[in-house]
Amino acid sequence: MKRIVDLIAEELSEAFEGAGYDRSLARVTLSNRPDLCEYQCNGAMAGAKAYKKAPLMIAEDVVKRLSGSEYIEDVQAVKPGFINMKLRAERIASYLNEMKDDENLGVEKAEEALTIVVDYGGPNVAKPLHVGHLRSAIIGESIKRLIRKMGHQVLGDIHLGDWGYQMGLIITELKVRQPELPYFDDTFEGEYPGEAPFTIGELEEIYPAASAKAKEDEAYREEALHATYLLQNGHRGYTAVWRHIMNVSVSDLKKNYKNLNVEFDLWKGEADAQELIPDMLERLKKEGYAHMDEGALVIDVQKESDTKEIPPCMIQKSDGASLYGTTDLATLVQRERDYKPDKIIYVVDKRQELHFVQVFRAAKKTKIVPKETELKFLGFGTMNGKDGKPFKTREGGVMRLENLIAEIEEEMYKKITDNRTAGEEEAKQTAKIVGLSAIKYGDLSNQASKDYVFDVERFTSFEGNTGPYILYTIVRIKSILNKYTAGGETLSGLTIKGALGESEKALMLEAVKYNEVLKTAYEELAPHKICAYIYDLANAFNRFYHETKILTEEDVGRKKSYLALLLLTKEILLSCIDVLGFEAPERM
Repeated sequence: MKRIVDLIAEELSEAFEGAGYDRSLARVTLSNRPDLCEYQCNGAMAGAKAYKKAPLMIAEDVVKRLSGSEYIEDVQAVKPGFINMKLRAERIASYLNEMKDDENLGVEKAEEALTIVVDYGGPNVAKPLHVGHLRSAIIGESIKRLIRKMGHQVLGDIHLGDWGYQMGLIITELKVRQPELPYFDDTFEGEYPGEAPFTIGELEEIYPAASAKAKEDEAYREEALHATYLLQNGHRGYTAVWRHIMNVSVSDLKKNYKNLNVEFDLWKGEADAQELIPDMLERLKKEGYAHMDEGALVIDVQKESDTKEIPPCMIQKSDGASLYGTTDLATLVQRERDYKPDKIIYVVDKRQELHFVQVFRAAKKTKIVPKETELKFLGFGTMNGKDGKPFKTREGGVMRLENLIAEIEEEMYKKITDNRTAGEEEAKQTAKIVGLSAIKYGDLSNQASKDYVFDVERFTSFEGNTGPYILYTIVRIKSILNKYTAGGETLSGLTIKGALGESEKALMLEAVKYNEVLKTAYEELAPHKICAYIYDLANAFNRFYHETKILTEEDVGRKKSYLALLLLTKEILLSCIDVLGFEAPERM
């Protein structure tokens, strides 16, 4: 379906052309003064210079030609040259009925589906997920779902940190603690044990212990670096330990991401690109893209148009070791080979922007990716506590993600049991669903690039711009619809009629924006715009609910129109929260 703003623009285009002006001036936007009008066009002011005419005169010429408009009920030319419009309620109603009958609720799918990789998650294995991993997972999952909603082929890749120095540290510490293990016997030629010599709990203790030792003991650090080097060069025993680390860690990561309702299509890591590095480096040197600089192999990425220095992209250290730049470029080689994506989106901490500028430029310069492939950096800000500093535990440490989720669920459980008579199991399940909405909506309602304060008390509130408020609205609509069907009535075949009241039309006008909002959110990769929309939609519904007798309406036709509007509002809200990555309970 075409967006309603495009349908209005088509009528305005005819009016501009009929009045002797260029059709392109008929750009229609939502009004920023809804008290005055619903939609507006500022094209008259844009055309004033070209036609050497006062904007108001142009606007008046156009308005005269809109008297028989299909969509516009009231149109006015207002100084200095605005064209203010209000829509016909019956035409909005017919548009909403088309939306209601469309399986995509009016969202136009892409005519040509692109293949898009979304790189998000990025945790290091052998470490527990903490709150610092939250934004990448939540934003990335939402971006993936949004792109998929628009009809594209999307692959979400966790891109694990599974091949770096932390592996050498774990191997070194394990060797100190259990030197008798066969992995450390270079003469051992048999089969290595199938079971890992550690649990996830032990593994999560080993890494920080090894990291602390390496900072104080230079010899220990050198041994860990050498172990990393041996692993990356195929040491048989160390490779077996690495496989154990991966199996134990990935199993735990999957459990934690499942609790966040985050799913990855690809569980690739840095290690998956390692076999491609030697040939890639050889080509880059042979074709003159890479050169030695102070012992390191680098690719120059500075451009003449740059206003600040962009350092070369370093792809091999003087000791022959790989770096993040090396791995990221090799991963692009792998993605191009396996998926040939049209676009790759990196959902990463915004402080890493320079690194990705270097990698993207190096990838294009060296033809690792075709020039038409879009590489997009979506940098996100920091999640802070009320003190404005990165979110910590009460003791001042980095909070584990599972503990944060548990804390939010506990807070929701208290609120649900304090206010309702639900049984314990139902209350726990509802608290889990509503708690996740509090976390995800609390994050996604902020523009991704901005830092924000994670306020548990505010995010778990059932009032205001929060996830629980959105879910409470959905549950309220479900309750009304369930009461209606409990009397033996059916929801099929209901149609929306023109609005009688102001709050009814206001709700219709919000509902009609759905496909426009999704299109904008997709084009700008901006989930916060979906959050802003459903908050406005929920507010519009609740105002309508408080001002209207819905189930007790005596006019059967009006009642069915109200219920049809509620049914569509519910479907829009459910569709939007699905894109945001959470769901609604049956009751709260």
